[in-house]
Amino acid sequence: MKKTSIALLAVLLIVSALVSCSDKDAENEVYYLNFKPEVAEIYSEEIAPVFEEETGIPLKVVTAASNQYTQTLKSEMAKSQPPVIFQVNGPMDLMGSKNDVAPLENTEFYKLLSDKSMALELDGHVVGIPYVVEGYGIIYNNAIMEKYFALPTNSTGVKSMDEIDNFETLKAVVEDMTANKDALGIQGVFASTSMSAGNDWRWTTHLLNPALFAEYGDVLTGQESTTFDFAYSDNFKALFDLYLDNSTTARGLVGSKSVDDSMAEFALGQCAMVQNGSWGASQILGVPGNTVADEDIKFLPLYMGLDDEEEYGLCVGTENYLCINKNVSEELQKNADTFLTWLFSSDTGKKFVGEKLVFITPFNTFNEDETPQDPLAKDMVRWMNKDGITQVPTVTAAIPSEQWKADFGSALLGYINNQISWDDVVKTAQDSWAKEAEIMGR
Repeated sequence: MKKTSIALLAVLLIVSALVSCSDKDAENEVYYLNFKPEVAEIYSEEIAPVFEEETGIPLKVVTAASNQYTQTLKSEMAKSQPPVIFQVNGPMDLMGSKNDVAPLENTEFYKLLSDKSMALELDGHVVGIPYVVEGYGIIYNNAIMEKYFALPTNSTGVKSMDEIDNFETLKAVVEDMTANKDALGIQGVFASTSMSAGNDWRWTTHLLNPALFAEYGDVLTGQESTTFDFAYSDNFKALFDLYLDNSTTARGLVGSKSVDDSMAEFALGQCAMVQNGSWGASQILGVPGNTVADEDIKFLPLYMGLDDEEEYGLCVGTENYLCINKNVSEELQKNADTFLTWLFSSDTGKKFVGEKLVFITPFNTFNEDETPQDPLAKDMVRWMNKDGITQVPTVTAAIPSEQWKADFGSALLGYINNQISWDDVVKTAQDSWAKEAEIMGR
């Protein structure tokens, strides 16, 4: 009996010690709710273990499903161990987290920001720091384009990508490529217009951006607006229809297609073009059986027939701001600052950022050799340095809510499936904007 009691006591002491260690780890663990699904595994499987090895601070990375970040953040914040680091997508999105954001002006992370005016402020405090500058447009496979230009059946007379600087020329080339798709060895000019649940963000935000810019001129004007006329809906529709009518996938089937499907189609040479952003190169190059060479992955702006579009380039900017949760312990807030500073200033962290995450950052710690060297990042920089070309600023932060995007995306799918007219799509965009702007207190 005595031996049994001693053995039981020993077991209890071991269990107690393990629980104590576990509780201590949980108390120190930095929980980062990641916004970007395309880099989820890099954060959780590569960055987290290396950060803990170098600093002794455990890092847990959870990634929200595509287009579900706001809902996920809200539910996670209600838990006993909420996210310590999280993201907001601009000033309007910040309002939904205004009771959770900690002041960051005294953090080491904030000191890294090259242009302090880029930070988000609330009640006189810095509360959100941008961590990536992104560009997006139409990604094209230059090898396929060169093959088209050389075709004897090329009826457009266009012989170079430099000649495609407006929608009229783009449309003529795309439709002629469709007529010659067998000779080009492609299934369609564009990858699938992915519309499956959570995958319509390329159209409800990125494709919409030039139309938002044309209507509002800048993001602040858009954020203050209680109405959205969708004055350039015909321009949006023109490019959207061009995608749908010259695609690898028939209109009626795009409701089952994901962004991953689209990127794989491009990587496997099934199409010549796909709309996406500067983060997309790693997706393309990581597809098993990828046939596209690095040097053939390039950008074209989102031409849709807007005024003076020959003078504009890619959509460039940021809507990605990192915040620290003020409602967790000071130690956790300090650990969060340590992680973010490590990621964007240490040799190890910067290597991850430049080579794995492929972020073009706004921080003063990166020299030219440490910026991403993938083809889309380099081509984005090429566009930014083009003489006489102005990049289209990101205005999508003016969108009043995630619900508006959901309403607009649903209307787009209804239009694709011939369930509603384009006029109905425009009305949905207008009505939902007014409703959501009122809810958001504009």
